[in-house]
Amino acid sequence: MLVEQLPKHDNLADAFAISLTHFDIITLTGEENVKYLQGQVTCDVASLTDKHLLNGAHCNAKGKVHSTFRLFEKNDALCLLQSSAATDASFAELKKFGVFSKVDIELAKNYTLHGFGGNAIEQVLSRHFSRLPDALTPVVHDDNISILYLPGHSSRYIVFSTEPDDLSILSDEALTLYPADVWNLLEILDGIPTLQASSIGEYVPQMLNVQAINGISFTKGCYLGQETVARMQYLGKNKRALFCLKGHSAEPLSSICAVEKQLGENWRKAGDIICHYQSASGDLYVQAVLANDIDSTTALRIKEHESASLSIVGLPYSISTQE
Repeated sequence: MLVEQLPKHDNLADAFAISLTHFDIITLTGEENVKYLQGQVTCDVASLTDKHLLNGAHCNAKGKVHSTFRLFEKNDALCLLQSSAATDASFAELKKFGVFSKVDIELAKNYTLHGFGGNAIEQVLSRHFSRLPDALTPVVHDDNISILYLPGHSSRYIVFSTEPDDLSILSDEALTLYPADVWNLLEILDGIPTLQASSIGEYVPQMLNVQAINGISFTKGCYLGQETVARMQYLGKNKRALFCLKGHSAEPLSSICAVEKQLGENWRKAGDIICHYQSASGDLYVQAVLANDIDSTTALRIKEHESASLSIVGLPYSISTQE
């Protein structure tokens, strides 16, 4: 495999792999694991089967997000797949309340996690796995391996293996190996919130479009932060949303910055960047929380990088009716 420089988003290899070392998996086992997690997160955990994949968010009592995640089940264990940046806060809160239930909460160890993508990736994966997941059955299991299907602008897959040296695909195929930043790019383009440490505890789920990716159940009953989430939904209190923006900057972005909008001859803060991707040639993709009614023609730029103008990129889902 060849490790490449950070490519342009429209110049990705036909078949590539990414080691998802910037993700963690929190597992919940025990006879009350479903009941317990149902009262902690926004998605309907009780509806989960070993063939399904749920998006969701874990909030504090004020409805602010500790983490966003993908949830799947393997061997009766609930597996929360989420950004490592959000693990400490989320894990600590789950453990704190878990002492009152018959549930064991641990950080998974001794596993590998890889993302796969590209126009030809399905053919490549089919040579190594007897069955691939799809939109109707987004999770399939094969002994120690679980494969997750992720819809979006282009199909992606995550392969979770409890045998770290068991993925022959990585040695047998001519896959391009990309760094973790490219996975962030794909998440940004697909509108999947990618929290960094500075964003934890700052937003309610609707500000991160969690409802638009079917990550909130409004009928499941009570869970931590549910009153705030429901108020945002039914009283129209939410005024912000997650956007994908693109631009160009020869200067590297070294930290999480703010987005500014032009008002006449002046510039004012429009929102905050929670994740960004910058190619080797300077192409820039930004995930930012802005006013949900912002005009697509509004002039935008990055604060402290004033030459980096930005424009809004369409997401593969609608947020206009999901407030």
